[in-house]
Amino acid sequence: MLDLRRLRNEPDVVREALERRGGAEGLSRVIELDEQRRALLPQLEALRAEQNAANEAISAAKASGQSADEQIAAMKQVAAQAKELEAELSAAEAELEAALALLPNLPDDDAPAEDSVLRECGEPTKFDFEPRDHLDLAGERIDMERGARLSGARFAYLRGELVMLELALVRWTLELLGEHGFEPVIPPVLVREEALQGTGFLPDTEQQIYQLADDDLYLVGTSEVALASLHADEILEAEKLPLRYAGFSPCFRREAGSAGRDTRGIFRVHQFDKVEMFSFVAPEDAKEEHLRLLAIEEQILTTLGLPYRVLDIAVDDLGASAARKFDCEAWLPSEGRYRELTSTSNTSDFQARRLAIRMRREGGKPELLATLNGTAVAVGRTIIALLENGQQADRSVVIPQCLVDCGAAPVIPAAGA
Repeated sequence: MLDLRRLRNEPDVVREALERRGGAEGLSRVIELDEQRRALLPQLEALRAEQNAANEAISAAKASGQSADEQIAAMKQVAAQAKELEAELSAAEAELEAALALLPNLPDDDAPAEDSVLRECGEPTKFDFEPRDHLDLAGERIDMERGARLSGARFAYLRGELVMLELALVRWTLELLGEHGFEPVIPPVLVREEALQGTGFLPDTEQQIYQLADDDLYLVGTSEVALASLHADEILEAEKLPLRYAGFSPCFRREAGSAGRDTRGIFRVHQFDKVEMFSFVAPEDAKEEHLRLLAIEEQILTTLGLPYRVLDIAVDDLGASAARKFDCEAWLPSEGRYRELTSTSNTSDFQARRLAIRMRREGGKPELLATLNGTAVAVGRTIIALLENGQQADRSVVIPQCLVDCGAAPVIPAAGA
């Protein structure tokens, strides 16, 4: 959520920043409602002052034995006006809050106008045979047919060696993140609406979210939602920052609007597992922390031996809460192109303001902090990249040693072998 004071004091700056994202629709209405609310406040305060004066006059009249009928009539009239004004103010505040929630975060000045490739790391994997895709390599270990019979399209059973590969991948990632100061967390995956509102997923991406029919609960599309709310309505001591968490959870997305896209395999499914990084930092440290999260994502990809490239994401594709975002895309030999594997966003104080998360420096007043998130490992997509880049001519797959050390098989046999 944006700072109303900045909207009042720098409307042109805010408008220009929002127009960089693709439009400032709704800003004028927010400013109008804020002016309306601020105009009503002194009127209401004046009426309450009249009420207090009328109460004192009634008390004085009764104390002196005089009739207070005139003062009581005056008080009733003022009370009726105040009640009417309170209702008008309440309606304006509710409309203002709803309109303000629709405005996205202001982009960082360095966010580019178009996606920009910052670097490519590692040579795209080449073979002296025709590379196979992950489904051909996995066989029934990625069982799409039975998954579809059970749950519908874009669900799968993960079986056999790939289960151990996932567990090894998650274990190795959490241990690596622990070395970087991240506390491992397994968060709830069912959350209330306030958590999604607080992180900016509502009202921006409601079409992608699963909602329970009989409860006011939603399935998360990322553990970012639960991790952000870990300190909702809290004041954190500045000397304890940064606080860093690594959340592992299943994630659920409806993938509405993606009909016909990536329907083969597990690249784009409704349920997947993910390890997510989340940081709470002082505002002045946010940009440095963002680069830190990106560096960890790159370390993971490098250690796994996956060729990748880093993109600085275009300002009009940031998502509601992000001020700047970097993506890492891994090379997929079967497609002959890079595909998104991880993403990291600096959300500045946007989520903290919505979730009322503040910090207090020594001797100071509470102030908003900054939050950041980053994908450490999107398990399904990483398994795709490991299978395709590690494939051999006999259709077996060689697994990186770091995962073997955590319990994965050193070689996944060819499907059907």
